[in-house]
Amino acid sequence: MENRDFKDIYSQNDCTEMRNTHINIGTGVDISIKELAETIKNIVGCKGELKFNTSKPDGTMLKLTDPSKLHDLGWKSTVELEQGIELVYLW
Repeated sequence: MENRDFKDIYSQNDCTEMRNTHINIGTGVDISIKELAETIKNIVGCKGELKFNTSKPDGTMLKLTDPSKLHDLGWKSTVELEQGIELVYLW
C-alpha cells in the first residue's frame, strides 16, 4: 500500500466528491460480536462467563466490509483474525 496513490482508488471520470483517502480494510468475512468475544476469551485464557445484555438492540446485523478495492490494488490480508488477535495479545 506504500506504493499506491490516492488517484489509484477512484476514476478521474467519477463525479463523486472524494472527502478523504481512507480505505476500510476488511476480509469480506463477517463475524458476530458473540463469536469475536468468545475468540478473544479463548485466546487470553479467560475462564469467566460471557454475559450479553439481551434487553438492548442487536445493532447492525451485518458488518461485512467489501475488500474489492484493496484487492484491485494488489493487497490481500495474510493474517486471519484469530491469529492477529493472538499476536496482539502476546505483544
